[in-house]
Amino acid sequence: MIHRSASRITALLFLSFLYSNPSFAADGLVLQAMAEEMERTMADTRNEEQPPYFLSYSVTEILAETVSASFGQIMQAEPDHTRILDIELRVGDYDLDNTRQIRGSSWESSGLARGSQLPLGQDKAAIRAGIWKATDRQYKAAVERYLKVLTNRAVKVEEEDSSGDFSREEHSVYKEDLQKLQFDREEWKGKLRRLSALYDGHPQLYSGTVYVRAEVLNKYFVNSEGARIQTSEPVIRLFAIANTKADDGMTLPLFRSYFAFKEENLPSEEQIAQDIREMIDLLEQLRTAPLMETYSGPAILSGEASGVFFHEIFGHRIEGHRQKDVNSSQTFKNLVGEEVLPDFIDVEFDPTRRVLRERDGERDRERDLVGFYRYDDQGMKARAVKTVEKGVFKRFLMSRSPIDDFANSNGHGRKQPGFGVVSRQSNLIVRSGKQVPFAELREMLRDECRTQNKEFGLYFVEIQGGFTFTQRTIPNAFNVQPLVVYKIFADGRPDELVRGVDLIGTPLTTFKNIIGTADDLGIFNGMCGAESGAVPVSASSPSILVSDIEVQKKAKSQAKLPILPSPVQKGIE
Repeated sequence: MIHRSASRITALLFLSFLYSNPSFAADGLVLQAMAEEMERTMADTRNEEQPPYFLSYSVTEILAETVSASFGQIMQAEPDHTRILDIELRVGDYDLDNTRQIRGSSWESSGLARGSQLPLGQDKAAIRAGIWKATDRQYKAAVERYLKVLTNRAVKVEEEDSSGDFSREEHSVYKEDLQKLQFDREEWKGKLRRLSALYDGHPQLYSGTVYVRAEVLNKYFVNSEGARIQTSEPVIRLFAIANTKADDGMTLPLFRSYFAFKEENLPSEEQIAQDIREMIDLLEQLRTAPLMETYSGPAILSGEASGVFFHEIFGHRIEGHRQKDVNSSQTFKNLVGEEVLPDFIDVEFDPTRRVLRERDGERDRERDLVGFYRYDDQGMKARAVKTVEKGVFKRFLMSRSPIDDFANSNGHGRKQPGFGVVSRQSNLIVRSGKQVPFAELREMLRDECRTQNKEFGLYFVEIQGGFTFTQRTIPNAFNVQPLVVYKIFADGRPDELVRGVDLIGTPLTTFKNIIGTADDLGIFNGMCGAESGAVPVSASSPSILVSDIEVQKKAKSQAKLPILPSPVQKGIE
């Protein structure tokens, strides 16, 4: 009863504060509707047999404009406006509630909310009606699942992790003014026509697209503990994507991606055009590049590639909720305080960092980091988390789902709108205390090749992405998917572009093989998909030298090349 009474008092104080702040109420109608419906739910269900002990509403309002063009012609140009409601409703108590894993049922949902659409506009009653309907559905599902949790606990062996299901945290109150979407659709249509026209005159290209999406993400969050948060963040993303095929049928994609919080922080149109021309030239080279066979030996990963490498083989394995999942391999669960990386490597996840300076000797510039946020999706203040210090593993990324020895959130509870929250990565930053110029790192690679009696090592320049397996029932391997790979020969011959390999391995063994890093820094901005949906993340790292790494042949299409030549023949001056 103590928690239920406290929740009701907190909700009433919340409403009182909301209405006493006219500047907040003026543009906070969505928050008002959320707070009023939350207070009503917590008050009117307190006499139910299984009342909720915690309730939060999260609304993500997306105002967006999208334009895409292909071979000089507009393919899409449209606005988008949606509001998505997510509910976290818990019955039971902080120690045991409806979200507890039901062991022996791998397909059982946790019972966390799945998003629903709310009405647009400023009709508070309509918004509350949408919240009410979704809350009723979620409450009934939570009660039903809580009974299953109790039954499952009674018939299964004692759990390995003795921690509770939800952490007790201090709540936050924060407000940003709502921003307007600044986007000139006609101007961007002109830019994309010009940029995508660069693909014209290259009949070897099977697709050539330039795509831009500008968004303002208005996020509203309230919970029964007293949190109230309103943030508003503009973002703009631009992609240039093209692909071709080799004569053996292998599809060869390349892309250039750009992200910024302000349009003026994007590269100039001239710079993007130059990047597209270079990409087209590289695709032509890849078409005739030799196929790489399976290989095990030394390799360099560029900063961008090694960032993705760390994201896949390390980052996913230190997301806290996986240490509680009985089906997870829990690779690092018992390695806190142990050396897992060379003693010159630190790894930090810092969602508070908005920009970082990229260094590659040619383009030394500040770049916006897509994994930036002020509050996570459980209303917890973002925090920098140093997970590895001088090679020693220190801590996990935590949401409000506790694990043994880590009782509280460190601001990494994240989700895509419409999904339930779990602990996720943010801005991954790898730092090294043992750096050399990149040219020297190349010589170290050649020395390692000669030591191992290898004709060549590999240099992974561009990465498409990757995936990793963390479950106990399958081998815990990773697969990183390179786009651009070169052979670097031990005898100093010119580098040779190759194609057709994926980078594979297991995490702990691969970490032991890192022997050096360059003094550069590469940044990869992208979207990471996992059980809580796709969330924006960045990965930043210096180039690294690995003494032994394995590649396997990439899967390729068996379809023949097109029967007729492409009609795209005329070049653009």
